[in-house]
Amino acid sequence: MQHLIPKIESQLASLPVPIALELPDGRRVAQAGARVTLAFKEWTVLAKLAARQVGAIGEAYVEGKVQIEGAMRDLIDATVGMLPGNPAETDTGWWSRLQHRAKSHGSHSLRKDAAQIEFHYDVSDDFYALWLDARRVYSCAYFRTPELTLAEAQEAKLDHICKKLMLQPGERYLDIGSGWGALLLWAAEHYGVDATGITLSKNQHAYVQRLIEEKGLQGRVRVELRDYRELSADQPFDKISSVGMFEHVGAANMPTYFRKIHSLLKPGGLVMNHGITSGELNYRQLGAGMGDFIEKYIFPGGELLHVTHVLRETAAAGLEMVDTESLRPHYARTLWAWSDALEAQLDAALEVLQRSGGRQAENAERVLRAYRLYLAGSAMSFEQGWISLHQMLSTKPDGNVGRAGVLRGAQSVYPFARDYIYNK
Repeated sequence: MQHLIPKIESQLASLPVPIALELPDGRRVAQAGARVTLAFKEWTVLAKLAARQVGAIGEAYVEGKVQIEGAMRDLIDATVGMLPGNPAETDTGWWSRLQHRAKSHGSHSLRKDAAQIEFHYDVSDDFYALWLDARRVYSCAYFRTPELTLAEAQEAKLDHICKKLMLQPGERYLDIGSGWGALLLWAAEHYGVDATGITLSKNQHAYVQRLIEEKGLQGRVRVELRDYRELSADQPFDKISSVGMFEHVGAANMPTYFRKIHSLLKPGGLVMNHGITSGELNYRQLGAGMGDFIEKYIFPGGELLHVTHVLRETAAAGLEMVDTESLRPHYARTLWAWSDALEAQLDAALEVLQRSGGRQAENAERVLRAYRLYLAGSAMSFEQGWISLHQMLSTKPDGNVGRAGVLRGAQSVYPFARDYIYNK
């Protein structure tokens, strides 16, 4: 392994942030003024660094084979310098695409999806509460103006979605993947809708049930522990939202997902899909081991599609896209806010995980280390444009060319003008 040292020293010299390495034999390789230190316990892990396999270095950190000292923002800046350009891996051959599709089919049964959601979202409510805003909004915020705090930007996002959906009092509204209930409750309290949310997370379901009772919203707001595929279309909804959810559907199930939404939506109604998309047209995952890291420690079964692929499936299901907006840099800022909040209370986070019980308590240090890298690394990926975030508003055309109140041919409540979204 000694022959790797000159190569690694050359790599360090080109990084935008000076870092130091502590080798397994105790030697130190350092740049002047090093702001980050990586202490390696095994030579094999050092070889991963020489190969620029940053995901493998992340896995070694989670497993305790590497120690990291220094600010997470500095570490991420250095990581960008370690990567050989755009790390997004793409599917270009038919055999690779066939294998990917087969894997997607096998990863998204009702049972597997429920287990995968539980793996991520049921880590610990108290853990998430440490670094999310008070409403526990776990999706991209909307920094309408630069001076907004995270909490203000999350409220701006909730309202942005409600305005795009043109929610009206008494309308039947469905939120698919309702999380800790922020959008569900905002829509009910500020727009007077009759709101239904669904989630696969037992923790989130119990939490939202308590909030509904505390706010006295029984009868007008409800949350169900249910998969979207299990919903009945007997009573279609006026408006539907899906926030941070279709990333978990899987490429193979996208036709099923959008056909289900079509069946659940009244003719002339609106649906908002807000979710993470890929930055590359034929994206498979992030390379340099980063995609494997996310799959193993954070989001098993997660799959990203380019926005054009999502819109193609939308159209194939009979829905008409009427407005698409990219919020990519907003998510980078959101993730940095979460990362900074977690970094500011690492001891408290570890204590919360240790007392949470189950898998999290047994592996508290590993879970915390994984989330430190996940939040900061995701912020980096959105900043670099390797992944993105889109809000896609669609209608279910009702065939009524002369519908009153909108332009002739609208065939829905959508006015085909954006003023209504931004006017206060």
